[in-house]
Amino acid sequence: MREVLVGLRGTLAEWVGLQWQELTFHGAENALLVCVALLAASLLVLLARGLVARRPGRGHLALPAVLPVMRRSALAGTRHAPVVLFLAGLPFFAIALADPRTSFTREEVSYPGRRIALVLDASSSMTTKFEAKTFAVSEGRAFYTSVAAAERFVRMRMAGPYRDLIAVIEFGNQAFVITPFTTDYESVLTSLKLVGDGRNWGRIEDAGTTILRGVDQAENLFRAFDFLEAAGNTTILFTDGRDDAVELDGRKLADVMGSARKQRVPVHMVRIAGGMDLGKVREDKIWKPAMESTGGHFYPVFDEASLIRALRDIDRLSAGQIDTREYTVQRPRFAGYALIAVFAWLTAAALKLSVRSFSTFP
Repeated sequence: MREVLVGLRGTLAEWVGLQWQELTFHGAENALLVCVALLAASLLVLLARGLVARRPGRGHLALPAVLPVMRRSALAGTRHAPVVLFLAGLPFFAIALADPRTSFTREEVSYPGRRIALVLDASSSMTTKFEAKTFAVSEGRAFYTSVAAAERFVRMRMAGPYRDLIAVIEFGNQAFVITPFTTDYESVLTSLKLVGDGRNWGRIEDAGTTILRGVDQAENLFRAFDFLEAAGNTTILFTDGRDDAVELDGRKLADVMGSARKQRVPVHMVRIAGGMDLGKVREDKIWKPAMESTGGHFYPVFDEASLIRALRDIDRLSAGQIDTREYTVQRPRFAGYALIAVFAWLTAAALKLSVRSFSTFP
């Protein structure tokens, strides 16, 4: 139901922003033929009904005497409301049938979703065991589980009403942008499959762990796309959290995290370590307050159930809305007109079938 409401709201918002002079009608002739055919069929039905012989009294009503003192109700005309609604929907149906399109448009549009940077730890310490049977990982290692978790999160977003911009970053001692921000979920999933391949993981030469490098690379990517001035940015960090480096190129931990907080980019850390609850990993005391200082959350994942809970919570927190500019050529615009026609007809049918005042003689 939430997806339906979001779709209806988006369709109406798009229709309200349309300018009539921008529309071109590619199916105008077909729409005209259909309307003429419907009109002719209606007239033929009326004519046929008028010509059919009826038995006397068959189509008459017997009424008691109407006394002069009985006044006509002021609301008697409302009985025609279903017919008026039905007729009002016809022009919108005809316009939708004519296939209206816009030749070229540039629009500032809003979609439910976020700009999300998925940051994956590919360090050598991610070889520790972590069993996650429902994630169907090739081997029970923290790295493969983190990649599968990122893929599960993307599929959760695909199943919702969102149109996120998602990027994939991999880091060890250095950080690499695997996929820049894109709305193409399938491209993101393909990148995650390539990253999760053991042969590609083994090609990383400098496989140490510098978590701040991954956080900083995500912020730089937001900056490169000129997203830092906009709301709706999020970084999700999948790592085992085993890194005590609190400086990055002369910048202290507080400075790096303070920059993320200033730029309104909350960082959620999914700390994956099998059997290690909060505080069991020594570096938890570093990264928990650091993530929370950005407005993000720290998730001490120690088993499969806690991993699923973390993903669901991040999905819930990442509702939001993003504004973007779209350029389109020959874009169909019939949806708004069709929606109004269907709404008018459904309302007319509901009134006729459910309210006695609209289905009885006044």
